Amino acid sequence: MRVCIHRGTQEVGGTCIEIESAGKRIVLDVGLPLEAEDSKVSLPHVKGFRDHKPSLLAVVISHPHQDHYGLAKYLLPDMLMIMGAAAERILKAACLFTPAGVAFQRLRHLEHRIPLSVGPFTLTPFLNDHSAYDAYSLLIEADGRRLFYSGDLRGHGRKARIFQQFLKSPPIDIDVLLMEGTTIGRVGVAERFPTERELESCFLEQMRQAPGLVLVWASAQNIDRLVTMFKACKRSGRQLVLDMYTAEILRATGNPKLPQATWESIKVFLPQSQKRQVIKAKLFALAERYKAARIYPEQLAEQASRSVMLFRPSMRRDLEKAACLKGVRMIYSLWHGYLDRKEQHPFREWLDSQHIPLTECHTSGHASISDLQALARALNPKMLVPIHSFETRRFKEFFDRVEQKEDGKWWEVG
Repeated sequence: MRVCIHRGTQEVGGTCIEIESAGKRIVLDVGLPLEAEDSKVSLPHVKGFRDHKPSLLAVVISHPHQDHYGLAKYLLPDMLMIMGAAAERILKAACLFTPAGVAFQRLRHLEHRIPLSVGPFTLTPFLNDHSAYDAYSLLIEADGRRLFYSGDLRGHGRKARIFQQFLKSPPIDIDVLLMEGTTIGRVGVAERFPTERELESCFLEQMRQAPGLVLVWASAQNIDRLVTMFKACKRSGRQLVLDMYTAEILRATGNPKLPQATWESIKVFLPQSQKRQVIKAKLFALAERYKAARIYPEQLAEQASRSVMLFRPSMRRDLEKAACLKGVRMIYSLWHGYLDRKEQHPFREWLDSQHIPLTECHTSGHASISDLQALARALNPKMLVPIHSFETRRFKEFFDRVEQKEDGKWWEVG
């Protein structure tokens, strides 16, 4: 078994790993780099990506985050794609509202701890605790070798139990561990991240203190965070207001235990940007699906003091027109680094002009260093290869048997 990490040995995002055995190949993830152009130009030079090569059997998407699937839309349409069933539905639902969504023609699905054969490869997926829904690690077996790809994971989310179960019952005899290290260089060894349940208390405090509407800027695809918001809303006696895109993403999970627009305490708002998309794409049946749950601009001001609204900066004009900003508070629940970017200056200026206080309530979607160390100990690989990190050179400070690789270079698993 041979491996080429096309992208990921020196950066977070844009992950793409090619594996070869007996003249056949699979690719793990085809992500959009954080700073790269979203175009076919950024697609790694893998044989079979741009023209048909029968030796390329499949592309596996570990989870529905753009830095792992974002360039898949530039692949040949008949490429076999392998991912979780819910991940497929989420990406398909996203197609209706954003250019980031993607639909595929040929698919096979990953299921927790159920092996899947692809040519000479056996893939065994392990469901991860991560901020993306339906995220997996992958055990790849071929030529008598065993490679484990961590994907993105953490141990402090709402699926923390599954991480602990993995540590107690990991696959054995691992030759190579390809392990993410997003948080290395950002936090110290002793630092722990707040759990989603602890974050719920932060949300609840803001909801109880706010005299008016509470806005929460969070990712619509961070399902754990949406659950945290809903639970805090329930405890504070407020209703949760989602946009139609988010309501459709939640429906696409296929999990009736997650917050849904059919629930009494959830309302659906259609901002102008999404309304234009509905009209342009003639998504009238979709809009009809949420008719009973709709909340309209004129109702926002009336119900502001008992509402919490999922927010994104593109909704600023909608809220101004609805005249619902008196006594409003903003909760920011994304990575802090985004706030410092130049493109967010207009948003920060808008907060100041509207006299809206901002509070950060967030936790990482990635594992702490101590959880990564626990993972490495449990798997006990013969070789640990750092990926998905800007600080791959620092892995040797925290882990044993580390061997750094270079983007675009082939190497043997052995």
